[in-house]
Amino acid sequence: MTKLENFILGRWMTGDGEGQTLFNAIDETSIATASTKGIDFDAVLKYAREKGNPALRKMTFQERGRMLRALAIYLLERKEKFYKISAQTGATRIDSWIDIEGGIGNLFSNASLRRKLPDEPFTLDGDAIPLSKQNTFMGHHILVPKEGVAVHINAYNFPVWGMLEKIAVNLLAGVPAVVKPATVTSYLTEAVVKDIIASNILPEGSLQLLCGSAGDILNHVNSQDVVTFTGSAHTGLMLKSHPNILAENVPFNMEADSLNCIVLGDDVVPGQSEWDVFIKEVKKEMTVKAGQKCTAVRRIFVPENKMEDVWKALIPELDKTMIGNPANEKVRMGALASKDQRNEVKSQVQKLLASSELIYGSLDSVNVVDADADKGAFMSPLLLLNKNPFVNEDTHNIEAFGPVSTIMPYKNMDEAVELSKKGKGSLCSSIVTNSSANAKKYVLGAASYHGRILVLNSECAKESTGHGSPLPLLVHGGPGRAGGGEEMGGLRGIKHYLQRTAIQGSPSMITAISNVYQPNAKGNIDGIHPFRKYFEELNIGDQIVTEKRVITSEDITKFADLSGDHFYAHMIKTDFNGTMFEEQVAHGYFIMSAAAGLFVDSYEKNPVLLNYGIDELRFTKPMYAGASFYIRFTCKEKTAQEMKEINPDVPMVKGQDIPKGIVKWLVEMFDETDELVGIATILTMVQIKNKI
Repeated sequence: MTKLENFILGRWMTGDGEGQTLFNAIDETSIATASTKGIDFDAVLKYAREKGNPALRKMTFQERGRMLRALAIYLLERKEKFYKISAQTGATRIDSWIDIEGGIGNLFSNASLRRKLPDEPFTLDGDAIPLSKQNTFMGHHILVPKEGVAVHINAYNFPVWGMLEKIAVNLLAGVPAVVKPATVTSYLTEAVVKDIIASNILPEGSLQLLCGSAGDILNHVNSQDVVTFTGSAHTGLMLKSHPNILAENVPFNMEADSLNCIVLGDDVVPGQSEWDVFIKEVKKEMTVKAGQKCTAVRRIFVPENKMEDVWKALIPELDKTMIGNPANEKVRMGALASKDQRNEVKSQVQKLLASSELIYGSLDSVNVVDADADKGAFMSPLLLLNKNPFVNEDTHNIEAFGPVSTIMPYKNMDEAVELSKKGKGSLCSSIVTNSSANAKKYVLGAASYHGRILVLNSECAKESTGHGSPLPLLVHGGPGRAGGGEEMGGLRGIKHYLQRTAIQGSPSMITAISNVYQPNAKGNIDGIHPFRKYFEELNIGDQIVTEKRVITSEDITKFADLSGDHFYAHMIKTDFNGTMFEEQVAHGYFIMSAAAGLFVDSYEKNPVLLNYGIDELRFTKPMYAGASFYIRFTCKEKTAQEMKEINPDVPMVKGQDIPKGIVKWLVEMFDETDELVGIATILTMVQIKNKI
């Protein structure tokens, strides 16, 4: 029989012994065996730290982001082979799309985050903090990649997405990964990793794969490593309390299966579009991936006077769900991942039935298409009813990780909020309502117990990604039973793999360390206007101090007429008694425009291609007619842009493919007393002379 291979220490190898046999969820035929026996887990981690970590740490965020994008494109071109393998896990085409293309989409999304990060291996965090009266001492925070490895222990239900959504984050942060998928579906993860390694896109040591037991790997992690876990709360607690995790203070990010809920607002009635949205969403959450989702709806809360209407509407929809072999295009729900998983679900349902009743489905039989119900891990969707959710609390404590949900009544929105919290912390919750008052009350009341809340109505339903879809740029995780962790979340997720360190020193020293100009640092004045320099010729701190300009009453009046901004403070005839101003005051935007007239080198063509925008602009002191001001203009930060891909079949647009970068400039506006009257960060697009 085929043995799955582990990718460790730069090579593919099989584990010792026979290993665990893995079966096709549809027909119970054996696929392969998996084993990690004989692997030196300490050596695996050291290899990642000594080989993969230095290689990734040397790369900038821009380089890592482009690497992720290249990998996403590479895998997308090979997706069909993964779909074929995925069907053996019991997944339909839709299920597999969530897993495979959803995972690849995470690579794309995290790759796009590079545009929010510097062209450096590190980044600053937050704002500069002045620490002295004379501005010679300051503080800041810097984020640098940890010098360890990300150890990902993943669940069986999403063997592709579970891996890609996590490695996308740690690789962008500059940290290598060791991935340990759940053994039962690890044959699909292995197929994807084989292509990743064959692509040669990742630096050596960036990714290792273990198909089988995690062995004693947690005995060898240290404080520079990060351990993430997705799976049951019971297993997560056991791993999180591992003696070495505690002794070494190893960061542990846990995303546990939780008792997620959906609420039907008491404003929604049969016949309303929101009613249909609710029924559709519940059906989808019960049947997609055969209910094997950590985000699936387990608890359904409905106004007590609409309970019967809801289940009478839901049951016919569940009846329409064709169960069977995913190869049949009519099938909408496949099998559970294995018979062991099905047995576990049935065992949990039996516990729930002690305080609830079964109103739809069967524990003992299921009708399937193009498959043998006895051979495959098929199961009927099960809808349970708990009439007294405040008394019978098993529903809030026991999870059946399959196509199982329980419907329960509530009297008012306060009760709905209270019932949602009885899950003791969930990954996500949804409320279907067209009432903004209901939505606000539920969100503010329930948010402390949930990692994500979807407010669903007919306005957003068509484009909504739905209750059960975590998104790479939003936090995925939740408090309490859900594990207390956060995966993904855009830049928030990346920070799990970065060390935040406070740094203190002079503005000039912090500028030199960070390569970002800090206010009051020494500038570089070399007699050449910065706008005359190409991107690669510019240095952080290149600076000019302009001549002064006097602001006249005529200037202010003309700008008011030109812009149409006739706010009373800009009018010369205004009675200023009782106002904040002494006399006619200049528009802030006029000061900014006049500032540009002082710092822009405008008469000859130069490497500046265009003004790209303003990041921040503040006016700190009013400027009255007769006052003068000048500008200190400094190169603050710069990031090279990627060349656009040109279609050879389309005529080239002038200027389309000019090598260029974005330069941020600090604009400080001072009056004749050298007091700051305004500050801004502007962005320009600057040509690169020699293609980088």
